[in-house]
Amino acid sequence: MPLPKNFPNSPYDILDPDQRWIPDQQTLSENYKLIPPLVHKIRMEVKEWRENNYKGSSETSKALLNYWFDTVHMIPTEDRSLFEFRYYFAQREAVETIIYLHEIRGVKDKHDLLRYDNSGIVREKMFDETWARFVIKMATGSGKTKVLSLILAWSYFHKLYEPNSALSRNFLVITPNIIVLDRIRSDFDGLQIFFKDPILPQNGFEGRNWQDDFQLTLHIQDNVNFIRKTGNIFLTNIHRVYDSHHQDPSFEDNNRMAYFLGEKAVTSTNHSRVDLSSIVRNVDELLVLNDEAHHIHEKKLAWFKSIEDIHNSLLQKGKKLSLQIDFTATPKKTNGVIFPQTVVDYPLVEAIHQNIVKRPILPDKESRKKLKERKSVKIEEIYSDHIHLGYLEWKKAYNEHLKVNKKAVIFFMVEDTKKCDEIGKYLEKTYPEFKDSVLVIHTNTHGELNEKQSMRNKKKLNELEYLRKAANEIDSLDNKYKAIVSVLVLKEGWDVKNVTTIVGLRSFSSKAKILPEQTLGRGLRRMYLGNQEEKVSIIGTDAFINFIENIKIEGVEIGVGPMGEKKSYKPLIIEVDYENPKKDINNLNIEIPILSTRMYRRYDQLNSLDVSRFNITKLKLKKFNSEQLKQIVFRDIVSNKIDHILKMNDEDVDYRSMVGWFAQNIIEDLKLNSGYHVIYEKVKDFIINYLFIQKVNLEDPNVLRNVAELEISKAIIETFKQEINLITVQNIPRAMILDNISVKDTKPFITKQQGFLKPYKSVFNKIIGDSSLELDFSEFLDNCDDIVSYVKNYFAIGFKIEYQNFKGEISNYFPDFIVKKSEKEIYIIETKGLEDVNVPLKLKRLKQWCDDVNSQQAEIIYNYLYVHETSFAKYRPKNFEELTKAFKDDGNRFFLE
Repeated sequence: MPLPKNFPNSPYDILDPDQRWIPDQQTLSENYKLIPPLVHKIRMEVKEWRENNYKGSSETSKALLNYWFDTVHMIPTEDRSLFEFRYYFAQREAVETIIYLHEIRGVKDKHDLLRYDNSGIVREKMFDETWARFVIKMATGSGKTKVLSLILAWSYFHKLYEPNSALSRNFLVITPNIIVLDRIRSDFDGLQIFFKDPILPQNGFEGRNWQDDFQLTLHIQDNVNFIRKTGNIFLTNIHRVYDSHHQDPSFEDNNRMAYFLGEKAVTSTNHSRVDLSSIVRNVDELLVLNDEAHHIHEKKLAWFKSIEDIHNSLLQKGKKLSLQIDFTATPKKTNGVIFPQTVVDYPLVEAIHQNIVKRPILPDKESRKKLKERKSVKIEEIYSDHIHLGYLEWKKAYNEHLKVNKKAVIFFMVEDTKKCDEIGKYLEKTYPEFKDSVLVIHTNTHGELNEKQSMRNKKKLNELEYLRKAANEIDSLDNKYKAIVSVLVLKEGWDVKNVTTIVGLRSFSSKAKILPEQTLGRGLRRMYLGNQEEKVSIIGTDAFINFIENIKIEGVEIGVGPMGEKKSYKPLIIEVDYENPKKDINNLNIEIPILSTRMYRRYDQLNSLDVSRFNITKLKLKKFNSEQLKQIVFRDIVSNKIDHILKMNDEDVDYRSMVGWFAQNIIEDLKLNSGYHVIYEKVKDFIINYLFIQKVNLEDPNVLRNVAELEISKAIIETFKQEINLITVQNIPRAMILDNISVKDTKPFITKQQGFLKPYKSVFNKIIGDSSLELDFSEFLDNCDDIVSYVKNYFAIGFKIEYQNFKGEISNYFPDFIVKKSEKEIYIIETKGLEDVNVPLKLKRLKQWCDDVNSQQAEIIYNYLYVHETSFAKYRPKNFEELTKAFKDDGNRFFLE
């Protein structure tokens, strides 16, 4: 069954439980294993809890949830600009669910979880553990590590600030192998993820010193520092936690299952190590976080036994394991049944729809017809067509992405280590691009680099370290490898983002105990920020393609398209057309001055905001009946959609969430970087003392019901925004030229597939437009014999002018076109179809910008022009001279004195 038609495209939109993907009845009846049986009821309860402002949660939990998900986070970038960071809703829902189940519902074990069964098939015997264990199912690439770090911080602060908290300030973060460990380590080294991401509130937020109180020591594998009673993160491969009295399994054992699964710890080794298992068992409080935890599906496995042993050790001291939280995209047993402990589900079908991950594309019928399996004993001869098609797809992607300083990577999956080596040699011999650029990785039968075996041999250990580094850094242009050849799929946690092509040269079946999403997972992670669609090409044997198509039963729509031909998919890249011999780039180039800002915002003026002087007509309180007071609905003032609902009763009237809602909306609308607490207090004072005819009590439900009226809510927000702009937006008398933008230095960038023009008179290879007018106008300019060159003002150029919009807010204005009429004259042109209220303000600011530039230098005269679509279609000028004559007064009409 496809996603519902109203399923949001944005990954930040709050999802209603009834909007989520479910299989159709026929699919579900044939394969009941597809849906986590507990999730729907949990989603419904968490939704109601969220809409009630996390009613019943502790002050610590509520403060953190409001900070993480209802506070604007402006994060600095490398170029010192700011961008607004937001957590995906899938990440938010995962964190909320864990807090809700632990703190509100008090789930302590499997008996408490059973009440959420929505299928009627879950039984107590399906749960092996006797402690609280929650499984978070999130699609590969949707940000599980961020959820892990948020939950860790919540547990730490809850234990620190809340009396009688059952949580922990010690954490065992377990990874299945060294590849995952390296990935987690890159985030956790120096605890950087907690300070880089908006995880720790600023000191003073809600009266706590969050950052000062966050005292944790990171211990990685054998690198164990001083162990304090609390405040430890043990980041380790699972093998370090096995109970050390077990014998180390060997390849020489009659039963090699334990050797391949890594059931027991190494005890005899040349490599000196700390007995981490003993250290972990000696702490008095512990929370376990398992990354890539699809291993824990049977009681007999070492993963389960190790955690059970830790829990039993705590029980002997009168304690218990605080929580076990597992993170995986595929929490399924070998028979395909989803772990019954799964409490969160963000499936791949939803992640692809919201462009959080790449969309997989298979060859169409015509392309597949060209793939013949030849009779031979050599794998490279059998699958030469498949290899070559993969190479062609990769090569096109490689050439395109390299223009924006990204390296495309191709991944070959083969049957065994011998064939792995053969494919590696063939690629290097056959394709010059792959000479000395193929990384061959031998994994064990479960897709894992074998750390234990390497520990016994120094040479193998060095090889292992090299492979770890090469595999984890393959995205970098400094890394020489462009292709990876591997037995199986490196299926756990290999978080490389630049895989654009996957070639499967093996048969896949249920016996392989591998899932299609685990195979696809190596190519799903996005290369770029933003919401443009990205794709990964999937090529392989018929058995491999059929195996991949099995994921369709989980709602995933896999695209098909031509491959190997010029018409097949490749990203649309805009770049300076240096390779075009018909263009003189230096002559076509345009220089644009960079001016100092004319306006800025003074945050220190917020404290001077005097709500008693607001120009607003005081309102009379309406009287609402008891039925109308049962719940108070707050709506978005623009869309009129329900934002959140407060359910009221006589015992609990919480006005703080309402005041906070107003403060947050004001901050978000004005894009303020700080001042939440100041605005909160000002809003509170305004509503109590100045909004109504009489002073009001915010604990009165009738008052809250009045304030929730859409007209009143809108008046409060708009009045505050207007008054804040009046006192904080400052203007500077004149601007200075600071530097120049040279258009020919614009870096290539990728944009969505759309119509474009191949210009003659522009430095760029393509001109795209946001409207038909812009493409039409581009074509006109390209045919003007009386100009030297022109450019569409792409964001990548960096030319913007700050201005004050009709609401009084500081905003950025990006003029549409820049035209070089001659070496002495440049025009900045704004085109418009429908005029809006900001057009006069933009043009007035544009005139001021031109005046500032012309007053600072005399080499080039900068002019402005306003071209309206209706007039352009009516007069249809033949050249640029006619255009300037026809439209020279159109801009002036907005500000003639």
